[in-house]
Amino acid sequence: MKFKHALLFSATVLLACTAGNEKKQAEAIAIKGTWQLVSATTVENGQESFTDYTKNQRMIKIINDTHFAFLRHDLTLNKDGKNNFDAGGGKYKLVGDQYTESLDFYNDKNWEGKTFDFKVKIQNDTLVQTGIEKVEAAGVDRVITEKYIKVKDNKLDP
Repeated sequence: MKFKHALLFSATVLLACTAGNEKKQAEAIAIKGTWQLVSATTVENGQESFTDYTKNQRMIKIINDTHFAFLRHDLTLNKDGKNNFDAGGGKYKLVGDQYTESLDFYNDKNWEGKTFDFKVKIQNDTLVQTGIEKVEAAGVDRVITEKYIKVKDNKLDP
């Protein structure tokens, strides 16, 4: 009889542990997808600035199981008839609400190879990412909060 109780107890503990892991995996899965950046607030040297990414430019971030990539371009052409384009990407890690990007690819080598830690929050279709961007060689040391909206049905908002 004691054996049956011990077996039942062990099975219950095992199921409880498995359920917790499944919940953590489900939370990690929520960040995957394509996200459109709608705004960013930056605080640098005590000065706060706000950028509306729905005006004159567009940026998306694509996140899969192991990597992220971002692509940004102006919606208007410059004097040479081109639009400014920016892109980068690399590996990421998500543990709870702690999101870490390792920037493996970028056009400015001062940023390449750097790691950036953020706290993320997802509510409905909105992702808010806050963290510190510090790149001494580029003279960058700022707190940034970015707000993204999940892209649905492959449609970006204008």
